[in-house]
Amino acid sequence: MLLEIKDIHVHYGKIAALKGISVDVDQGEIVTLIGANGAGKSTTLKTISGLRPLSSGRIIFDGKDISRMPGHRRVLAGIGQAPEGRGIFPGMTVTENLLMGAYARKGELTKDLDEVFELFPRLAERKNQAGGTMSGGEQQMLAIGRALMTQPKVLLLDEPSMGLAPMLVTQIFSIIEEINRRGTTVLLVEQNAQQALQVADRAYVLETGTIVKSAAARELLDDPQVRAAYLGGGTQAGR
Repeated sequence: MLLEIKDIHVHYGKIAALKGISVDVDQGEIVTLIGANGAGKSTTLKTISGLRPLSSGRIIFDGKDISRMPGHRRVLAGIGQAPEGRGIFPGMTVTENLLMGAYARKGELTKDLDEVFELFPRLAERKNQAGGTMSGGEQQMLAIGRALMTQPKVLLLDEPSMGLAPMLVTQIFSIIEEINRRGTTVLLVEQNAQQALQVADRAYVLETGTIVKSAAARELLDDPQVRAAYLGGGTQAGR
């Protein structure tokens, strides 16, 4: 198992955001977390990447306990994240933003840049353009590309389709599948539950900080309760 989240509890002050959740992600999988606003999905990703401290529980990554490891060391260990809101550097060019993803790495980066530009031809066309002048879809591509520059073993994606037009949503999900085919494991938090379940191997449903269902993604697509709660409108599932 590449990533094991074992009975983790996370608090914001006195408020319990995660109440003993356990999630497994095996090498080569796409696993998705779905749930309503405030369910704890984004908090789960932030906790894995070291942006939120654990109150209790353990995170095992690639056979090592990283529960108390600083965030920058988790990146070096192989955990990359494209955050909700994208978090690009608006005044930097596309190429400069991508190189920021590899800030802690040594050696030649041309091959890695070329691979990102192959995945995202739009970024290659705009490599000298300031990130802040690009469209929302292009900025999302840039955020994912920057995360890939860390050479992640697992890629954490937080709401990659948020605010994008339907055609761009389809494109982003196709790219996520291609990233996975090229060997990167993906843990996906996504507002568009329909799309997420269509590309994922397995899924977990979170409600108010607890996991209420876990199964193969295709199985959850056909689950009447899941369909009523998250798929009734075709694309509705919040943060």
